[in-house]
Amino acid sequence: MADTTSRSMVEQAVTVEPAIVVGAGAAGLAVARALMKAGVATAILEKESRLAEPWRRRHEQLHLNTHRDLSALPGLAYPKGTPAFPHRDVVIRHMNDFHEANRLPVEFGVSVESITFRGDHWVVRTSAGSRLARHVVVATGRDREPFTPQWTGMQAFAGRIIHSADFGDAQAYAGKKVLVVGAGNSGFDALNHLAGVDTAAVWLSARNGPALLPKRVGKIAVHRLSPLMARLPLRVADAVMAVTQRLVFGDLTKFGVPPAPAGGASRLTSDYTAIAADDGAVDAIKSGRIVVVPGVREFTRDGVILANGSLIAPDIVIAATGYRTGLERMVGNLGVLDEKGVPLFNGGQADPKLPGLWFTGMRPSIRGCFANAGILAKAIAARIAGSSRPSGASR
Repeated sequence: MADTTSRSMVEQAVTVEPAIVVGAGAAGLAVARALMKAGVATAILEKESRLAEPWRRRHEQLHLNTHRDLSALPGLAYPKGTPAFPHRDVVIRHMNDFHEANRLPVEFGVSVESITFRGDHWVVRTSAGSRLARHVVVATGRDREPFTPQWTGMQAFAGRIIHSADFGDAQAYAGKKVLVVGAGNSGFDALNHLAGVDTAAVWLSARNGPALLPKRVGKIAVHRLSPLMARLPLRVADAVMAVTQRLVFGDLTKFGVPPAPAGGASRLTSDYTAIAADDGAVDAIKSGRIVVVPGVREFTRDGVILANGSLIAPDIVIAATGYRTGLERMVGNLGVLDEKGVPLFNGGQADPKLPGLWFTGMRPSIRGCFANAGILAKAIAARIAGSSRPSGASR
């Protein structure tokens, strides 16, 4: 009892800040700008020492699969002459330009360890001490922690096992036998690059087929149509994607690609599976340069045993097996995460039992992460600014 009383006295002596945003990625920067424009004083806590660190860690060949016109942060267009699908370094520069243009108060090198509810405010425990806030917006990203399954025998495997996040330089795979596990967005990104390299062999192990779209149909960038697709009912969007995939690529099951378990738009909503983009991988599959094989059963010292019992001997295995939010330590005791660690609410949605706690950028969107960041930012800022008005104030 004494400990609780002393803790409350200490908290009362500390200023309760209007809003704290956790994470200075695209979603965090966008919501901070929206809050400040709405008149809500906002602090941004970023564990890294500089902006866009996760982007800097991705491989040098990385380009956005989303069009530049739908991949800009609110109020700041890409410079004239930027390619339709911006390179990683252009995205990094864009985020820094946005930070400077909006004078966003990012506090670098501050990691958030836990967030606790105190009835009318939140306690944010950080590496630099505790902070109090009326509102906390968690914007640490849905791909915070690369996830690699623990396959039987993988510790004995004589080759290399890496996550797709550590893909590196595509030319490093020249002359190598490579197995890509997973036919989602990151799996096809790796395959698109490997298709242009003189490898010894490339296999794709896939239990489920992807929702797969080309970057372009003729001169039309397919992603430009995403705002329209986002307005369609799920079943209609699923049908449009399926028809587009079939018309552009034909029947990929003839080449061993499993059928998708559900429509692309539905999977975005139900299991947060992003839509994959083809940029050369399908041609390589059809020509036999990439061979589709069954799922992984287990590893041996010398190779990988597949679900059908056959053995292949890759030098490198790329686990394109997705990411986790890593939010369990921060908010796991609040009952706000599903079994995969994804928040149960996102954007302007909130749990009425936990007023002032918000999440953004935690689910994939058909529009892409940058466009969605701006939409969610507006929704959250409107809710927070509205809740801070005195009773009876004009709307």
